[in-house]
Amino acid sequence: MSQAPFVDVSPTLRLLGTAHVSTASVEAVKEQISTYQPDIVAVELCQSRYTALTSNRRLDKEGLLKVVKEGKAPLVLLQSLLAAEQRKLGLDEGQQPGAELLVAVQEAKANDLEYALIDRDIQTTLRRAWKKMKFREKVKILWSLLGDEDEDGPEVSELLEDQDLLSSLMEELKTFSPGAGTVLIDERDSFLAGKIADLPLDERKVLVVVGAGHLAGVKQHLTHDTQPDSVSMSLLDSVPQRGRFAKSIPWLIPVFVMGLMAYFLANGEKVSLIEMFTVWTAANAVFAALGCIIARGHPLAILTAAAASPITSLNPTLAAGWFAGYVQLKIKEPTAEDLQQFLKLESLGAFWSNKAGRVLLVTSLTNLGSMAGAWFAAAGLLGNIGL
Repeated sequence: MSQAPFVDVSPTLRLLGTAHVSTASVEAVKEQISTYQPDIVAVELCQSRYTALTSNRRLDKEGLLKVVKEGKAPLVLLQSLLAAEQRKLGLDEGQQPGAELLVAVQEAKANDLEYALIDRDIQTTLRRAWKKMKFREKVKILWSLLGDEDEDGPEVSELLEDQDLLSSLMEELKTFSPGAGTVLIDERDSFLAGKIADLPLDERKVLVVVGAGHLAGVKQHLTHDTQPDSVSMSLLDSVPQRGRFAKSIPWLIPVFVMGLMAYFLANGEKVSLIEMFTVWTAANAVFAALGCIIARGHPLAILTAAAASPITSLNPTLAAGWFAGYVQLKIKEPTAEDLQQFLKLESLGAFWSNKAGRVLLVTSLTNLGSMAGAWFAAAGLLGNIGL
């Protein structure tokens, strides 16, 4: 008998916990559909992830350029980072992430059963996670790309058999990044429970296939009837809009710098104006270039980052990384194979060897460096005027 945790919430509702990279979980899904004989199979997939799994969707040059232009590089990197971490566990199992979810749908179709996709759209989840992460959390996530990719982790079988170990790993994610942990774990537990509660549980027998990490949280909501109502579900399924104050924050530094410049011009302090210009330009250029260097950008991309940052930092609607990433894309243009393999990278180090991955790294790390440079410069200018 395949080993995979499951719980019966009611006589007509069973939750099956799986590992998204486990051969054992694939077999467990088939076994549960055969023995439990559900009327409906609900799976932890959204429509876009399901389409990606069934159509072998890949990145293309137009899509990569759009990601750079629209500032979505960090989201794609975050998604790829999570997939790479899952894939590291899946290599020994011979499965790609989400294999057992796809099998659940395929088995449902083969047995003439209904199936339901109950997860929140992946782009909504990633956007909510990115927005909820504090600046230092984003730095830690991106910096983790530089970490030791050979660090040993628990085997998939251990995760499925030892729920305490799995719980501790989930809590570790929340400690590492509280914002991302809340969105990726707690919010999705709630959202999944809400979707399950909407199924005809009183009339039909339902088998729910979810990642083992969500098993306890979803069960808790359903057994205590704390799943969200329709209004709460709508809120969970949307990307929060920033308030007026939050929207004004990116403009604080440009307003400060322009105001300081106007003050020096009005008072004829040419020396102070030159010093201010030097501090602002040097800090922005150095930090943006450093980010691009860490991403191993092309020399021309590094120069572009250094030249663009002092200007783009004064205009929050622009970003130095967009320009550096575009130059990197044009000079070191990814091949069709690079683009095809990007979302299948098997190690974190491959982000640098893959040309598509490097474009995204150049874009993200240049923006990160430019942001740090702007704040450093602003702090330096405040110190110079004795505030």
